[in-house]
Amino acid sequence: MNKKKIFNDPVYGFVSVPYEIIFDLIEHPYFQRLRNIKQLGLTHLVYPGALHTRFHHALGAMHLMSIALETLKNKGVKITEEESKAVTIAILLHDIGHGPFSHALESCIVPSIHHEDLSILLMKRLNIEFKGALTLAIEIFENKYDKKFLHQLVSGQLDMDRMDYLNRDSFYTGVSEGVIGFDRILKMICVIDDQLVIEEKGIYSIEKFLIARRLMYWQVYYHKTVISAEQLLVKVLRRAKEISVQGKVLFATPSFSFLLKNNPSADDFKGDERYLDAFANIDDHDIYSAIKVWTNDEDVILSKLCTELINRRLYSIEIQNENISSKEYDEKLKEVIEKWGISEEDAEYFVFTGVINNNAYDPLSGNIYILTKTKGLQDIAVCSDGLNLEALSKNVKKHFLCYPKYI
Repeated sequence: MNKKKIFNDPVYGFVSVPYEIIFDLIEHPYFQRLRNIKQLGLTHLVYPGALHTRFHHALGAMHLMSIALETLKNKGVKITEEESKAVTIAILLHDIGHGPFSHALESCIVPSIHHEDLSILLMKRLNIEFKGALTLAIEIFENKYDKKFLHQLVSGQLDMDRMDYLNRDSFYTGVSEGVIGFDRILKMICVIDDQLVIEEKGIYSIEKFLIARRLMYWQVYYHKTVISAEQLLVKVLRRAKEISVQGKVLFATPSFSFLLKNNPSADDFKGDERYLDAFANIDDHDIYSAIKVWTNDEDVILSKLCTELINRRLYSIEIQNENISSKEYDEKLKEVIEKWGISEEDAEYFVFTGVINNNAYDPLSGNIYILTKTKGLQDIAVCSDGLNLEALSKNVKKHFLCYPKYI
């Protein structure tokens, strides 16, 4: 069977499958599941075109990895065929541990384990199934391989993950501020002392990349209506979890029901196959079908939350630089209590606060080094002369207050 297939990607055009094992991994149920998990969760409620999936994203990141590897090899960087295959597998599977509406699910249904840890667990399962063929890929993914720059291609300040999601998310949302010169960046990468760096003539493309990342966070990922929708989903899942743990039987698919009824720890996911099996068996359809049914549930709080989400009656949201005052919060809470005659504890499902952070460039989690002709390696924030990129390395924290529009 010919496994060297070609995909027609709307962002990059034709994308080739570079290795037979890549085709086999794409065909696996764990990866096919990503077709049914939207990359941007509920963002389509604001940007109707944002319906692309994590399946799309993983293939795009794989394609960019192929370009990056070819560039590095042409510049004399020693990368064996085995390493090329392994790092391509690592980027293909980097999001395999994401759940439906990932961040909402992580905070409510499986709060004890991060999606990267779930990715590793699923990769290790696949490694058994593929008779050890993923061993090197897992080492690179976990940053345990001696060539550290390979891990940086998978997870770093300039990894193929970020390169693709900025490009892809801007394409599908129609937000042009997120467009980056990915092709030029990939042609400017090289390796110095086992560190992924950028040649000096690529500095302006990196500046554009960092600015695009900051703008995409404010305009898309942290758009106030997107936050409102995602927070409403969090409240739905939290309420469903709370009453399920107490013994109430809610409509749900078997796998989703199993996760609702239990509070698995990280060790449970590692030691009890039932939890990982259940997680690997749910996608957006499990969550949304349950929410549609829950609109008629006898639990008034759950029913109301689900009805408002399904009908897109999203909450008002106020975002500001300062902490939300207790007076402002208490006033909104009191209005809900008086309007619906519910307890303060129940009213907290409808009035709530939170924090968002935007940090386009964090040197503490890894630097972006520019290879200059006169001064050698320099951090991008130091050697940039066009813009004050030091400002982009500062974390911007904002606080929000959500409440029903009709109070």
